[in-house]
Amino acid sequence: MPDWLTYRLSDLLLFSPRTYYRMFELYHQAIWPAQLAALVLVATILVLLRRDDAWRGAAIAALLAACWLWVAAAFQLRRYATINWAARYFAVLFVVQAAVLVWYGPLRRHLTFRRPRPDAPWLAPTLFLLAVVLPPLAGKGADRTWGQVELIGLTPDATAVATLGLLLLARPRAPRALVIAPLCWCVIGGATLWALESPEAWVSAGAGIAGLAAMLRKSDTAG
Repeated sequence: MPDWLTYRLSDLLLFSPRTYYRMFELYHQAIWPAQLAALVLVATILVLLRRDDAWRGAAIAALLAACWLWVAAAFQLRRYATINWAARYFAVLFVVQAAVLVWYGPLRRHLTFRRPRPDAPWLAPTLFLLAVVLPPLAGKGADRTWGQVELIGLTPDATAVATLGLLLLARPRAPRALVIAPLCWCVIGGATLWALESPEAWVSAGAGIAGLAAMLRKSDTAG
C-alpha cells in the first residue's frame, strides 16, 4: 500500500490548533475597533433587506465586496500567510469574489433580492442574521474565546457563510459566478477545522451543502 494512503488530513496542516486560534486572537487585537464597523455593516444589511428600493441589491453587493477585499488583505495576506503559505492563493480567491460582486452588483445591477413579504417582513433579515451569528456561536461552542471567534467582514469562514445566506435570498437566483468562491471557501475552511478536530467544521460544511443544494434546486426549477 502506498505511504500516502496512511496520511490523514491533519498531517497536511502546517500549524497546531493553538497556533491557529492564537492567530485569530492577535488579529482581532490588531484591527480593533474594526469589530464595531462589522456590527454597523450587519445592521446596514438588515435594514436594506427590509427595504424595497431598486438599488438595494447593488448596495448589498458593494458592502459584501468590501468585506471580501478586507479579508483578502488584512486577514489572508497580513495574518494567515504567516502560518500558511497557501493564504496568498486564498487572498486571490477573495479578491476575485469581490470583483465579481462589484460586476454583478453596482456595475451590472444583476443582483436583486426578494421583496419583503407584508405578512413576514423580518423573514429575510432573520435568515441573514442566522448566517451571521452561527460562526461565532460555533466558535464559542468549540471553546474559543470571544477574541478568537469568526466575524462577518473580518474573517473568512463567517464572511463566506453570511454571503451564501444572502445569495440564497436573491431572486430568481444569484448568478452562479457569485456562488463559486463562497462554496470553495466552505470546503477549505471546513476541511481545515475538520483537520483541527474542531466541531465548528459543521458550520462551513453545512453552509456549503445547503447553499449548493439550494442553487441546484433553483436551477432545476428555472429549467
